[in-house]
Amino acid sequence: MDLEKTKEELATIEDFLARPDSYSNPSFAAKAKRASTLREIIELDAKIKADEKSLAEAEALVDDPDLSEIAKADVETLKVAIPELKARLEELLIPRDPEDDKPAIFEIRAGAGGDEASLFASELYRLYLKYAERHELKFELMSQNENEAGGMKEVIFKISGDNAYGRLKFEGGVHRVQRVPVTESQGRIHTSTATVAVLPEAAEEDLEIKPEDLRIDIYRSGGHGGQGVNTTDSAVRITHIPTGIVVAMQDERSQQQNRVKAMNILRSRLLERKKEEETKNASEARKSLIGTGDRSEKIRTYNFPRDRVTDHRIHYSRSNINAVMDGDIDDIISELIKHERSLSN
Repeated sequence: MDLEKTKEELATIEDFLARPDSYSNPSFAAKAKRASTLREIIELDAKIKADEKSLAEAEALVDDPDLSEIAKADVETLKVAIPELKARLEELLIPRDPEDDKPAIFEIRAGAGGDEASLFASELYRLYLKYAERHELKFELMSQNENEAGGMKEVIFKISGDNAYGRLKFEGGVHRVQRVPVTESQGRIHTSTATVAVLPEAAEEDLEIKPEDLRIDIYRSGGHGGQGVNTTDSAVRITHIPTGIVVAMQDERSQQQNRVKAMNILRSRLLERKKEEETKNASEARKSLIGTGDRSEKIRTYNFPRDRVTDHRIHYSRSNINAVMDGDIDDIISELIKHERSLSN
């Protein structure tokens, strides 16, 4: 670690943050967070050096008849503390994906399995809602398409907050459930799937979208949304002509609100597409973790009869499936992040 470069970077960021107009800059939050990390790195480095010096002094006093007991206690304490401090410093020095602090946009769609798949999709939606609540992350429903069975054909939502995309980016892929559906009279176990896509929210400065590349259609909303939803032409469909990507939004009563949400999702999908093209040469090991973009890629199985959740990418399994469905997935996320870091070393 080049401590001088770390201090220089911190000084540059602090100069920026001290400017009166820095608060209005879109990069203010990210730079403030980076400054906090750099300060912690500098403080940890100083603490490790001070503790290593104290350890050497304590070890030199172990044989002193008057100070032996105190010295031995200090040696024992410092030999535990120093590795912990070094591990934390090492964690902070690992290069982070600059998109980790961005909000995560989720798109969940029912897959194979009919009504049971749509019910599973709605349960995954609830899982991430509960996860956001547990971690005091902001949750915003953007669009949903329910069916008569009470499940969801499709739901789009956003989770914002500290390291939101960094925590949740590995949730993308096909989630499979194995259980006896409530409609199954013979007690047979069915297998159903739901597809989850997780995109980092793209800011306007992340991607330039030319107005001439867009076709915007306005039409009358239908379906859920309350009595007022069908009285005006408020629904918006945006087509990105070069890629053929289409985003339709009708949940808001205001045409402008629907347009903003649709553009937000379109921009994030285009950024994901760009990212996939840039990472085509990524290592096979990393592709197996973050996915290839193939929506048929099975990543996790929720087996209710065996009370078992298994993430197939890292061969990690755990019990207490009901807790998982209540948003208790910290251990799974932790194992995925740990595996990602091992691939970076």
